[in-house]
Amino acid sequence: MPHVRCMRCRECGSEYPIEPLNVCELCFGPLEISYDYASIARSVSRQSIEKGPASMWRYHDFLPVDVEAAVDIGTGFTPLVPAKNLGRMLGLDHLYIKNDAVNPTYSFKDRPVSVTASKALEFEFEVLACVSTGNLMGSVAAHGARAGMETMVFFPATLEKEKIIGAAVYGSTLVAIDGTYDQANRFCSELADDNRWAFVNINMRPFYAEGSKTLGYEAVEQLGWRAPDHCVVPAASGELHTKIWKGIQEMTDVGLIDDARTRMHLAQPEGSSPIVEAFRAGLKHVKPVKPDTIAKSLAIGNPASGPFALETLAETGGAAVAALEEEVVEGIRLLAETEGIFTETAGGVVISGLRRLVEEGRIRNDEVTVAYVTGNGFKTIEVVENGVSPVRTAPNHEAFQTAMEARTARTRSAAVQPSTPGGKK
Repeated sequence: MPHVRCMRCRECGSEYPIEPLNVCELCFGPLEISYDYASIARSVSRQSIEKGPASMWRYHDFLPVDVEAAVDIGTGFTPLVPAKNLGRMLGLDHLYIKNDAVNPTYSFKDRPVSVTASKALEFEFEVLACVSTGNLMGSVAAHGARAGMETMVFFPATLEKEKIIGAAVYGSTLVAIDGTYDQANRFCSELADDNRWAFVNINMRPFYAEGSKTLGYEAVEQLGWRAPDHCVVPAASGELHTKIWKGIQEMTDVGLIDDARTRMHLAQPEGSSPIVEAFRAGLKHVKPVKPDTIAKSLAIGNPASGPFALETLAETGGAAVAALEEEVVEGIRLLAETEGIFTETAGGVVISGLRRLVEEGRIRNDEVTVAYVTGNGFKTIEVVENGVSPVRTAPNHEAFQTAMEARTARTRSAAVQPSTPGGKK
């Protein structure tokens, strides 16, 4: 790791050696990795990156891992899809969907976990663990299996069954917690103190966070080496929002692109929107809430990186918006029906948030906008199953025609049916 300098406290600036630490001993602020950007600038170019693997590891010079020892299951360099149909509906000429739902375990979590699992092996941990709202547990289980490590995943017992099964298949030890994510996180922090386990999002968090930067790098490269005008990012802890911005900034720090003027927008579901509430109130810190949302992957009531997400919003002139709970499934369907991309609930939050940002006039039609879809819809399939209504028919033309006419009649009836006693739809 020739380009890594040290670990530095984000609050007081104190420096530490590269070790499995996550909190400053002096002020208890979070630690992050510090790099020698002059050294990186001498080592990389657009051409050297373009010649690299079609994965996140084409940017290995920006990551705190020896690339030769990386636990790599093929993550990254996911499609940046020109969303012409959805853009036309919203009035945007240059809308793109960064589709990270096609990663090996079908979420962006493969990026931070790939980095963390690699460091866990370097530090000679034998157990890879996490506390998860869903997507993370599947990624930890898969990377642990690839690395030959024992894995333990902790999660709220109310989690979607698809995500539980998605972790179990890799042979991970599953621990369902009767409580919220925040309660599970506090418990796992105690376990991390008492056991030599590599908790990817606790004691290994500084390394974990770095993997998400690659979403910023890829958007820049895939846009022809330019920063987007706007990014719309889902937020749970707020870390993804800050790290995508860090990735874009690092592209300017080493001279790969000109100064970035990207506005970093953040979307949360109404039932778990502490960062949005703080943004609206003009606060610099986040007041914890009790999550109650259909978007369980974003159900973190006390976001660890909330203050830093607020700083990113202020620095870039971005906005934080909340999607109404009933809009989440609408967003899922809208993206699927216009662009053929099936996203989970977090993506529904992003699309609904994007629509609100356009309605509020925060995004102009001629600006380049990237909306981040971070998980696959088959992980939260239960939220859309009520809308499934097949036309049922016998295998003959007469029965089929009758069934189709009945379907058309039902559709017309639903279209004219008033939704309120006052007769308004």
